[in-house]
Amino acid sequence: MEWENQTILVEFFLKGLSGYPSLELLFFVLILIMYVVILLGNGTLILISILDSHLHTPMYFFLGNLSFLDICYTSTSIPSTLVSFLSERKTISFSGCAVQMFLGLAMGTTECVLLGMMAFDRYVAICNPLRYPVIISKDSFVPMAAGSWIIGVINSAVQTVFVVRLPFCRNNVINHFSCEILAVMKLACADISGNEFIMLVATTLFILTPLLLIIISYTLIIISILKIRSSEGRSKVFSTCSAHLTVVIIFYGTILFMYMKPKSTETLNSVELDATDKLISLFYGVITPMMNPLIYSLRNKDVKEAVKHLLRRNMFNK
Repeated sequence: MEWENQTILVEFFLKGLSGYPSLELLFFVLILIMYVVILLGNGTLILISILDSHLHTPMYFFLGNLSFLDICYTSTSIPSTLVSFLSERKTISFSGCAVQMFLGLAMGTTECVLLGMMAFDRYVAICNPLRYPVIISKDSFVPMAAGSWIIGVINSAVQTVFVVRLPFCRNNVINHFSCEILAVMKLACADISGNEFIMLVATTLFILTPLLLIIISYTLIIISILKIRSSEGRSKVFSTCSAHLTVVIIFYGTILFMYMKPKSTETLNSVELDATDKLISLFYGVITPMMNPLIYSLRNKDVKEAVKHLLRRNMFNK
């Protein structure tokens, strides 16, 4: 009853590192450098996948989508986070928060589904190479990628709509760098059990189901690799999927730890836990997109050759 007399919120305060002003400049520099690397690294992968005809394959089509997704995902929160580090005003409007929440969740969901599609692509390429051109044809891999984006948008739209309809009355301090959906939900002055159920269903469908597809695909891939008698052959086959597997482990390892950890370990006003959550969020929200192009470049001969070819061509044209 006390909440009903409160003014409806029109903006949120992003706490971020406001309790540690001495660290804000350091984090500004670090995150700015990582953001530049994200833009350059993923932009380069997109460019070479378009310009190099040798990379016009389903695998690199998916990789190009992943790189574009990482650019979009980080661009939804990093620029505003950088501004907040240098500004005394660390607020965001309610509508701006809703947009940021929608875009972040849409990109995150899309990446989960897309990684599952990429694992299936690697399974077919290694375990059924003769049928690969038929199963993963242009009529199938383009809709697979498009479907990942559509699923991400629909899931995010549903969850965002249910969150913005919640009443936010008194507390407007989001203990996060950006409008992350869980952090916003905790501020509602109403029962959020329905939202938590929707999130549980969405997590099962769009995070755990792709993860299950990845586990099954790589289990079958490992079995297939072990059947190869030549050690050189095993190494060559494994190298074609090791980069993707590394990205999956880093991405899912951090995101599952954050969203699936037991609630009983959480306590109110736990500074240590808040700091841990923020660092984990920073890891999968910034460092993972930064590492993706580096991992694919260092562990993929085709990508390295394409980059060298692009650099040589640019130098020759000059």
